[in-house]
Amino acid sequence: MQHSENKHLDWHETDWQRLWRAGASVPPALLLAGPAGIGKHAFAQASAARLLCESPTAKGACGACPSCHWLAGNNHPDFRYLRPESEVEAEGEASVGEKKKASRQIRIEQIRELEDFVFVGSHRGGARVIVIEPAEAMNAAAQNALLKILEEPSVSVYFILVTSRINSLLPTILSRCRLMKLPKPGLAEASDWLSQTKDKAALELLALMGGAPLRALAESQSGRAAAFGAVVAALAEPGEDPLSLAARWERQLQLKDDAGLSMESLIDIVQKWVLELVQRKLAGRGRYFTDRSRVVEQLAGRATAVGLIRCYNDLVKMRALASHPLNPKLYLEELAERYLHAIAGGKAVRG
Repeated sequence: MQHSENKHLDWHETDWQRLWRAGASVPPALLLAGPAGIGKHAFAQASAARLLCESPTAKGACGACPSCHWLAGNNHPDFRYLRPESEVEAEGEASVGEKKKASRQIRIEQIRELEDFVFVGSHRGGARVIVIEPAEAMNAAAQNALLKILEEPSVSVYFILVTSRINSLLPTILSRCRLMKLPKPGLAEASDWLSQTKDKAALELLALMGGAPLRALAESQSGRAAAFGAVVAALAEPGEDPLSLAARWERQLQLKDDAGLSMESLIDIVQKWVLELVQRKLAGRGRYFTDRSRVVEQLAGRATAVGLIRCYNDLVKMRALASHPLNPKLYLEELAERYLHAIAGGKAVRG
């Protein structure tokens, strides 16, 4: 977790002031929820710094005290940041042996290792802070282990959980946390923020990323913007052969380095595209692909509303298997066939 600025984003100023208003009690367990890529990480980072700071101000951490310097150096003795091992690996912080078994979950062992930290006194005589991100990466066992710690709160110990999928958390965890639902910025505000980064590709991805500017920026910087564009181009001009369409999508999954898409990202695009067709068919407007409104209108015009809605519902079910399809090639072929059938107005498709 980087601590160079420790500043929340401007569109969360109202939420920041509400949390830190004079006389307000800071909850021992705070849950920050909202869509991915809207700045929850920055809010959690700034909150942790504010709690640990020895001379906090109304705006946040002072940035000058010993505690702030330790946090900036990622070696504060009263701070813990829990995340999946796979994310540690991605930043090159794991050893070769650890990389072989890196997990995408936050394991129960990681939670149990917090017990000594939580129930032993503070090194600096102040707050102790634990950030867990993403909280939905905890499996049921890890969440239950965390619950036991939350049920026996220690003085000046603060948990900050960050999630984009609040429904993945146990009700008992939710009941122990104060929930803050952080909003995404308006489209104009998000566009202005991205304009300052001078990343044109990120601006073009903003609508497709649901108006989440940090997600759009991350996808652009990863080099995946071209792959996203290729998937959309295939949806706009899919041809009539599901095998050919599936092969075009498959190529975007197999790109080297980080430029290739995950199966989850690919089906997310397809879902949004089909939803765009539904909205164009029923309401005469779209949301994600306004720059392709002409082709969207053409495809929606030849499809039936019932067929598009059925296709969208099928995609919701297929998405549940996207992270681990038994046969990725067959999965893509089925995805392509369902899409082509929907835009064909129920007519038979090749394949």
